Amino acid sequence: MNGLLGPYALYTFLLRAAAVLLVIPFHEAAHALVSWRLGDPTAKNAGRLSLNPMRHFDWMGTLCMILGGVGWARPVGIDVRRFRNPKAGMAISAAAGPAANLLLAYVCLLLYKLLYYGSHGAAAAVLLDFLSILISLNISLAVFNLLPIPPFDGSRIFLLFLPQRLYFQAMRYERYIMAAVLLLVLFGFLDGPLSFCVNAVWRGMDLATGFVDGWLG
Repeated sequence: MNGLLGPYALYTFLLRAAAVLLVIPFHEAAHALVSWRLGDPTAKNAGRLSLNPMRHFDWMGTLCMILGGVGWARPVGIDVRRFRNPKAGMAISAAAGPAANLLLAYVCLLLYKLLYYGSHGAAAAVLLDFLSILISLNISLAVFNLLPIPPFDGSRIFLLFLPQRLYFQAMRYERYIMAAVLLLVLFGFLDGPLSFCVNAVWRGMDLATGFVDGWLG
């Protein structure tokens, strides 16, 4: 049986489901950790400073990530009034999620290369597939969240460069913007730009881990 119900597709979905158990909590816990360290304990008090997936999952967003590679989690609550510098605090807290995913992707790529050159057999092949999907999902989630429009993390980062009045006007429509972006993704209109950015990050990480190829290749 081929297609969506074929054995390879089911195998891929299972690996994606396992990877999501790490990707989403790592992203959301990073938001909570950094906002707490900057003076806002809102997310920490809500139990979001945790790698327990159940504290972060939005089930529709999780399903989209498993099936399509792009999704979302429950937003982490942040009270900008508790930051010494609200605009900088919001931007740094927002950047923490994508940065955590890129860091995890880098570590996984290092492990992938070490395993690729040093191990063989069926178990190693499954682990390599899992690491590859883990890298891909981390990079995709980071790139997707860096879109500079509400409600994505990139919009909070670009708040540093925008008048607050314009930013908060856009925030009023973030649900509609989110729905519009998801429709664009669903119908493939963002495939080109997102693929370009994801591939650029992949190439950069491959270069940054090239020393492993030199040692073991």
